[in-house]
Amino acid sequence: MAGSDALPADASVIDQLGINVIRGLAMDAPRAADSGHSGTALALAPLAYVLFTRILRHDPTDASWPDRDRFVLSNGHASILLYSLLHLSGYDLSLDDLKAFRQWGSRTPGHPERLHTEGVEVTTGPLGQGVANAVGLAVAERVLRARFGTELCDHRTFVLAGDGCFEEGISHEAASLAGHLGLGRLICVYDDNHITIDGPTELTYTDNVPERFAAYGWSVDDVGEVANDTTALESALRRALDVEDRPSLIVLRSHIGWPSPHLTDSNKAHGDPFPPDEIRATKEILGLPPDETFWVPDEVREHFHRCVARGRELRSEWEARLSASDVDREVWDAAWSGHGLSGWDSTLPTFTPGDAIATRQAVRTCITATQGRIPGLVAGAADLTGNTGMELDGVVTQSADQPGGRQLYYGIREHAMGAVMNGMACHGGILPVGGTFFVFSDYMRGAVRLAALSRAHVVYSWTHDSIGLGQDGPTHQPVEHLASLRAMPGLVVVRPADANECAQAWKAAVDEEGPVALILSRQSIPVLGDTAERSPDGLPKGGYVLVDGPKSSPDVVLVATGSEVHLCVAAVERLAGEGVAARVVSLPCWEWFGDQDAAYRDEVLPPGVPRLAVEAGSSFGWDRYADDWICLDRFGASAPGDVAMERFGFTVEHVVERAHQLLAKAGASAPGA
Repeated sequence: MAGSDALPADASVIDQLGINVIRGLAMDAPRAADSGHSGTALALAPLAYVLFTRILRHDPTDASWPDRDRFVLSNGHASILLYSLLHLSGYDLSLDDLKAFRQWGSRTPGHPERLHTEGVEVTTGPLGQGVANAVGLAVAERVLRARFGTELCDHRTFVLAGDGCFEEGISHEAASLAGHLGLGRLICVYDDNHITIDGPTELTYTDNVPERFAAYGWSVDDVGEVANDTTALESALRRALDVEDRPSLIVLRSHIGWPSPHLTDSNKAHGDPFPPDEIRATKEILGLPPDETFWVPDEVREHFHRCVARGRELRSEWEARLSASDVDREVWDAAWSGHGLSGWDSTLPTFTPGDAIATRQAVRTCITATQGRIPGLVAGAADLTGNTGMELDGVVTQSADQPGGRQLYYGIREHAMGAVMNGMACHGGILPVGGTFFVFSDYMRGAVRLAALSRAHVVYSWTHDSIGLGQDGPTHQPVEHLASLRAMPGLVVVRPADANECAQAWKAAVDEEGPVALILSRQSIPVLGDTAERSPDGLPKGGYVLVDGPKSSPDVVLVATGSEVHLCVAAVERLAGEGVAARVVSLPCWEWFGDQDAAYRDEVLPPGVPRLAVEAGSSFGWDRYADDWICLDRFGASAPGDVAMERFGFTVEHVVERAHQLLAKAGASAPGA
């Protein structure tokens, strides 16, 4: 049987026992949960042991120490491997937590989750995401090292990935970018075990991975069949530590499930807990008590806890350097908070009513005006830097030669961009802002969902937000995107009505703690008369009264977002001339509006008053705020933007007409009518 040779003699007795204890936990926890993945954890226990006890600069008593090395388990289904290492190394994760693996309320969920389990750097699960996250972590370290110096920022990023990670397209995008940037402190170990859930990888996958990564510009070290050789594993990792000019890939041929007598090199070792008899037989091979579960002898725990003393010493040395440094602590603290300096928003511009400006252009004006007061800002786009307002003024471009560059060109790699941004945000010290056309948020969606799940503070500039973009046609005109992204828990979606709302949206996005999507127009739209005065208080609440008629209770409420708000503002005057008192409500952010108390929401949208919504997108969801709507429940069309808007009914005349129809319907249904 491949990989079934005797336990290696190169490791000391206590080292080998520590490795085998990891393997025992990797079998016991999934078996207790009747769910989970043991095989990869068994095979990679020696690598993980060497990494955590000999290589990683980490302090288990302070999991957020800024200058720690970062470790990412991209093949997150092997989470029990990480949880076992965290527990044994002295992180705040108990043996009872391991016993509660994959159970309700436990700190050991099926896949690693940031902010849920101490020591987990990023949320991984969908394969390949962790590879791209690691690229972001490495970019963040390099930017901060260039800015604050090696005395304060001098660490590495390690990522463990498998065949599935490298089959997913996102890893190709991310690896290509990492090679181009020359990220020399990024070290990836490729677990080349030749097994997927369906069976051998040869069913679908015959890539020459070492040659592929060499072509990306990585340093490749194919170490072969050394998965149980701790000396060889340590040597490979230390060789990678010496590579500074490009990322490193260590190719490790492992045997999933080893040393299980019947499941080694089997796809059955991938996705299912081992049967009790197989666990017993494997423990006997490993020299573990076959009748005990979650067995951790004191000498193993004490051996692992050497990490604590070493980590505390490393951290205390770093803290002394920080105290002795002349770094501007206000700048340092603002960068690490992911926000701006005190009063950073005082330089936000105010736009003049009557001017016409696309909100994608307004966001660049806002960023330019404030970028010097947001120390951690790194901006970029997926080949659409100028189009999406992501071009910073007076900064250098991030590159192998310019490690401190704050302008990052992602190339045509939307999915990787989203995940790289997550990595930068989760690293700390960086506020990543990235742009593309709104329709291409589809390509980013996996990463956006993980940003929302992990509360990563990233800002998206998604532009060309409606059929108003025009002649590129329905393939480029987002229709369902607003509704679908509003449905995502934890993602704040803001569609500003004009340039002044855009300024307040930028302020709110920088001050927010989680991910924020700014949905911005390609076409110029008028700066409205009252947004400069009313949006500073109203936009952070998600919705507010922009225009009100002479009556305390309006006859009809026109509620809209983005480029359609100005249509409603113009409709108010026409309706007034026809004897109808209308109110205009700008509702740029449903999430923030939903957070307000009922009294405020009723003040803005009075109960019992007919409401007409206007938005150039799907009507899905508008029934919570409106009685009728002018929306778009079909794909768009290729035509000049103003023509498309008119043909699809986004005109002042149509708003007025539909308001009258809604009033007539409401009157006909009123009691006694």
